[in-house]
Amino acid sequence: MTHVMVRRILRAAAVTGCILLASASALPQGRGGADWATTGADAHRSSWVRTDPKISVASMSGDKTGFQFMWKKKLGSAPLSQPSLTERYIGYRGFRSYAFLGDAANNVFALDSDLARVEWTKKFPIQAGARSGACPGGMTASVTQRLSAAFPTANAGRGGFGGRGGPAKSGVGAAGEGAITIPAANAAPAPARGPAPAGFPGGRGRMPSYLTVVSSDGALHDIYISNGEEPNPPIRFLPANANASDLTQVDGMAYALTSGNCGGAADGVWAYDPESKNVAGWKGDAAGVAFGPDGSVYVTTAAGDLLALDAKTLAKKASYSAGQAFSSAPVVMERGDKALLAAATKDGAIHVLDAASLTKIAVSGPDSGAGSAMASWQDSAGGQWILHGNTAWKLSDAGLQKGWTADGNASSSAAVVNGVVFLLDPGAGSRHAALRAFDGTSGKQLWSSGQTITASVAPGGGLAAGGSAVYLGTQDGTLWVFGFPIEH
Repeated sequence: MTHVMVRRILRAAAVTGCILLASASALPQGRGGADWATTGADAHRSSWVRTDPKISVASMSGDKTGFQFMWKKKLGSAPLSQPSLTERYIGYRGFRSYAFLGDAANNVFALDSDLARVEWTKKFPIQAGARSGACPGGMTASVTQRLSAAFPTANAGRGGFGGRGGPAKSGVGAAGEGAITIPAANAAPAPARGPAPAGFPGGRGRMPSYLTVVSSDGALHDIYISNGEEPNPPIRFLPANANASDLTQVDGMAYALTSGNCGGAADGVWAYDPESKNVAGWKGDAAGVAFGPDGSVYVTTAAGDLLALDAKTLAKKASYSAGQAFSSAPVVMERGDKALLAAATKDGAIHVLDAASLTKIAVSGPDSGAGSAMASWQDSAGGQWILHGNTAWKLSDAGLQKGWTADGNASSSAAVVNGVVFLLDPGAGSRHAALRAFDGTSGKQLWSSGQTITASVAPGGGLAAGGSAVYLGTQDGTLWVFGFPIEH
């Protein structure tokens, strides 16, 4: 029996425990689980995988670490998005670990990440329209899985198989929803949705497991994780050829950012509510979005404001002014019984706020040229860390102190796995992308991909981590995977 088979049997036993043939990804996963569901891993944009069976500072230290380049897969010629990962999936194909990616040619790919094998491909029609550097066209937002904005339960953070503590919600629509209403300036209503697949009788069965995608015509799609089929008609969400990013499915609501005024889409945040069947909008130059456990939507802006918006209407509830433009998405952190926010301004300073009141707790000194990567995590002693670009800051009652700064080119994406910080230099021009690993507490470099990666990473691409591996897609349509190999 191979290691892959053993891994899949153990995964099934851990998730089921009995004859519940349900997908683990149908339930919201804790960050202690292996699922990197959306941009920044979770609704909080933490980029943090709390536990891992193989990746640790100890296993990554020394000359004989087994962490290495594992495999690559050429999926086409168009730039790839940030991957979305799911572990412990159980479906009609058996036990699977999946990696999902979209590309700029309107394709979605599902790969068995244990075997480096493409399981299915879904192609959406390309929407014709003008393209430029600011308006690339095609599928610009990464695919996403459904998740909850609740903080993970305690056992999920300690390697348990618990979820995030919030119930699984419906997706972009349910049976018989009918047409949605969109402001006249956007588009005409989409046609009525057909019936949704039924779960087991009595409400105790599983809901189907979906990926959510925004295609280049602005339509919102639910597709089955297992085979890429689309059970319902798409929902009109954004104008065609909008430059969309940060697509997220949180507690039943679908959200996305638009930028560049592409396709006539006003810059800002968009939200689809399946209960009212409406698309709501907040207009402004948004740097990023994150979601709080109380349902608030937090947005950073180029005007220097950090806003709390209502989850359904996107009406402003509160605001904080930093005095200069924000350059990063907010990150939501759990500290004691409070939720905190952290975001970076254009000079590299980190602003930490109480999420409930948007009052300032701490502001770091400037750190220009650090890059755009953001992450937050806790070390083994419970210390709270915030990463911006190549610099890690530690938050204490005394405020923010700079912990360490990595040398080298600015990082565009990060993944923190069990105390190990992975930083991505995306490359540019003839300089190819590079991946490095650091001790999250000391900043000591533990590992580097060197010259292995032979292309750069597109804007909107980035890292994903799970199952003792780190994933990234490059401009030339190749998925690269680094990790601890298993026997095939």
